[in-house]
Amino acid sequence: MVEVESVDGEDVFDAVAAAEAKVFPEHLVIMVNGIVGSAADWKYAAEQFVKKLPDKVIVHRSECNYSTLTFNGVDLMGERLAKEVLAVVKRWPEVRKISFVAHSLGGLVARYAVAMLYEPFPKMESSGLSVNHSVQGLEQPYDRIAGLEPMNFITFATPHLGSRGHKQLPFLGGLPFLEKRASQTAHLIVGRSGKHLFLTDSDDGRPPLLLQMVNDSDGLKFISALRSFKRRVAYANANYDRILFWLKISFKLSIS
Repeated sequence: MVEVESVDGEDVFDAVAAAEAKVFPEHLVIMVNGIVGSAADWKYAAEQFVKKLPDKVIVHRSECNYSTLTFNGVDLMGERLAKEVLAVVKRWPEVRKISFVAHSLGGLVARYAVAMLYEPFPKMESSGLSVNHSVQGLEQPYDRIAGLEPMNFITFATPHLGSRGHKQLPFLGGLPFLEKRASQTAHLIVGRSGKHLFLTDSDDGRPPLLLQMVNDSDGLKFISALRSFKRRVAYANANYDRILFWLKISFKLSIS
């Protein structure tokens, strides 16, 4: 197993398996850490990915957002991750497919990044009689992320709906005054990321960022980018998660 360190993280792949198969792994897996985390959080998981699929994947453990840099806000971290992914793709021109595996806040960061990296497949002209000339020469008719075929987008314990609301932070015991205080002071502890998580940001009078991310906008196609992946999975702990309430992670607004 080979680990290639660079200024933008670490790439892990099985050079022996690649040599025996006489092909370089074509599937790039980007692993993204959560708040106050680092690339080291994914070291074991990255090694297991490569052991399981030695001749098929190259795993990149992102390093651009670590420690207190995770307080800078979902948008800024997403921009950094997008730039890092482009650098990795340039470093390994053999890759053809891409997947993201993210933990906690890293899931929101990855969602922002893929919207920046999204490349829609040119559609038929409105007349329906001809195709945009830029389509010619493309090998496959699918939307792309960083020029690659999107395969899997997977998050673990990511607060996709934010952390604001009654009983959304179990460790506060469901006490309204503590929940209100948390939303008012989160930015003092975790910066702009706290504002984004508690939906208290209003940059230039716009809606909170997490609300913007539930739709496509003129600038960033958040939903189209997610839709381009063949598989999209959000894992949540049903019990014993003292940090996040599982309904916010699994997109369920009420218990039926």
